Amino acid sequence: MTRTDTLPDTGRATGARRRLRRSLLHLILAVVAALYLSPLLYMLVTSFKNSPDAGSTDPQWIPSPATLDAYRTVLGASDSPVLRWLLNSVLAATAHTLLVLVTATPAAYALARMRFRGRTAVFTAVVATLFVPPMVLLIPNFLIVNEFAWVDSLPAVIVPGAASAFGVFFLRQFFLTLPGELEEAAEIDGANRWQIFVKVVLPLTRPALATLGMLAFLANWNDFLWPLYVLLSPEALTLPAGLANFQNANNIHYDLLMAGAVIASVPVLLLYVVAQRWVIEGVSRSGLKG
Repeated sequence: MTRTDTLPDTGRATGARRRLRRSLLHLILAVVAALYLSPLLYMLVTSFKNSPDAGSTDPQWIPSPATLDAYRTVLGASDSPVLRWLLNSVLAATAHTLLVLVTATPAAYALARMRFRGRTAVFTAVVATLFVPPMVLLIPNFLIVNEFAWVDSLPAVIVPGAASAFGVFFLRQFFLTLPGELEEAAEIDGANRWQIFVKVVLPLTRPALATLGMLAFLANWNDFLWPLYVLLSPEALTLPAGLANFQNANNIHYDLLMAGAVIASVPVLLLYVVAQRWVIEGVSRSGLKG
């Protein structure tokens, strides 16, 4: 057999090994994805069961019979206004996200691109606040909120934390990856610093802004402890705090608890599905340069 006769066989063997490795990788990823998704799927399935089946020790992946009674009970409970809690969470998380973006974006740009005395010290101080445990800030934040008469109102869960140190750090890392030649070209064309920021930098920053916006939305949406401190009346509660009270009243009705969990999960899952392309790009680019 000549040397040229062995080349096709070698190429076929290499291709077969490559396909086998790819198939094994896909199989492993499918198993891992199934492990992560199985609790969510079982939560969804349980929400369509009746109360005895939901509390059964024998797990059933297919509800028989499937029913919407849990959703009717959750959404129609007079002492647990779930739809009001859902609206409060949407309003609070959206407003909080906008405040985070408005405050973090110009601060991060200034620390990344503008030269001024003490810039490194300011950035170090901002990053240092990331190491402060959130529990330490509960009492100071409550005193501030109380002084503004925001207790038992949505501003109490919107404004605190809007000046995000993580947001400043995250966006600064992203700004450092942008080529400075674009800003220099705009400056030569006569644009001032504000015009460069708005018309040149911000359009290129959409992936990072989408990522930070989603992280801020999720942080506010999932916040549980702080709303319990500052929101007192049932109508003012956000969804996590309200569902905690709902759970205390229905701790053996697993169909109702799973229906409430599904209602709380669907908005954030939809948000991630819509924004995942920008999130992946924003995370990958923000870590390229320190």
